[in-house]
Amino acid sequence: MPEKSNRRLFLKGSALVPLSVASGALLTSIPAVAAAPIERIGGAKLKISLNAYSFSKALNDHILGRKKGLTLMELLDFCAEHNFDAIDPTGYFFPGYPGVPTDEYINNFKRRAFQLGLDISGTGVRNDFATPDEASRAADVQHVKEWIEVAARLGAPVIRVFAGPEQEGHSWDDVSEWMAADLRQCADYGKKFGVLVGVQNHGDMLKTAKQTLRMVEMVDSDWFGVIVDTGYFMTDDPYIDIAEVTPYAVNFQVKESPFGKESPIRTDLDRLVRIVCEQGYRGYLPIETLSLPGRPYDPFTLVPKFLAEVREAVSNTRC
Repeated sequence: MPEKSNRRLFLKGSALVPLSVASGALLTSIPAVAAAPIERIGGAKLKISLNAYSFSKALNDHILGRKKGLTLMELLDFCAEHNFDAIDPTGYFFPGYPGVPTDEYINNFKRRAFQLGLDISGTGVRNDFATPDEASRAADVQHVKEWIEVAARLGAPVIRVFAGPEQEGHSWDDVSEWMAADLRQCADYGKKFGVLVGVQNHGDMLKTAKQTLRMVEMVDSDWFGVIVDTGYFMTDDPYIDIAEVTPYAVNFQVKESPFGKESPIRTDLDRLVRIVCEQGYRGYLPIETLSLPGRPYDPFTLVPKFLAEVREAVSNTRC
């Protein structure tokens, strides 16, 4: 079978890898798969973006009128002041979310980003494609479709979606079937508007590289890929999982720790960037810092610090 006739291929003699699911769910076995990676040429090329979620509290303060807070427009200025290459303006922080923003707002945001020399590296929404509630999933598919159109109007090449949490009483295999069907609908719609759909591993249904790549296999679309969350592979060595999924990455979420936001273990950024470069990834590395209970959190200080560390790692790796 010619490679281009089917983008996703099973490994010969696929091994069965046992994976336990949530308490009360059935034990399932996910076949190891080999998906045809995204074809890239020219070697690695990295651009650093800011995920707006780093400023979640300040942005929500403004939206909810709790304090002055911060607007997305003001966050553009922050990105320019610190010489980010791009911004990832998460959908939650647009006026009226989950409704779509007005054309006027989108156009003004695009204009200001362009004037400041900033790309829009992607955007994202809330959704749950794991729930057994078919009507709820259908509503979320429609929500993603609406925001695919927003992404197209923004000039964002990728929209970030979630898989959803494990479901008690349902096996991984059962849930993955309806999840893949919903994600395929979104990818087909993204194709119409020139927007890639990326699913983010988020410690939910997608805890490992094998689970994530299985979903890529099942969706089977050139308009679908992985948002590599470097802080949410629930394995002993997340760097191995990161390396396995990077060939299928359409975007990233670079976190401070590979073991979850509450872990004191810092990401080995040199190792991470080396993995990304060795895989020939060309694209954005959006960074995201997170607040922790009991830890003073000032993104205006923490984000520039983390940005400097990521830049140093990129410089050290020379890619």
